[in-house]
Amino acid sequence: RLTGQQQEINNLIQSKIAVDEENARLKNEFSNLNQKFKDKSQELKDTEECAQKKEEQNRLVIKNLEEENKGLNTCCADLLNDLEKLRKQEAQWKTEKSGNDARIKNLEIDLAEAREQMKELRSICSNLSSQVAVKQEELSQKDCDVIRAK
Repeated sequence: RLTGQQQEINNLIQSKIAVDEENARLKNEFSNLNQKFKDKSQELKDTEECAQKKEEQNRLVIKNLEEENKGLNTCCADLLNDLEKLRKQEAQWKTEKSGNDARIKNLEIDLAEAREQMKELRSICSNLSSQVAVKQEELSQKDCDVIRAK
């Protein structure tokens, strides 16, 4: 009986040793898994922080781009207004130019007519000068005749 119990104790001791070994192996595996978990948790935390920073940077970039876009839209609207003003001014100038061209044409016609009248008046003036010279000659002749007659 004592031998049986001794055998049972030996078996229990071997079981305990096996269980202790298994327990040590499981503790080691748990420790390794726990370390991996901590590492992965830290990696996840770092990744989340990096993602938050990137997200914040993206928000700032988007905000800056939106502000720049507003500025460009304002500038574009101003340029379109300026373009519209310039188009209206161009149309006004074209109208004025058309009127001025017509006025110039009329003035050129008037000038040509005035030149023609000047030619006619010069001719008339020349004829009158000739007539005056003839009349003066006649008058001189008559004066001489009057003086002789006296």
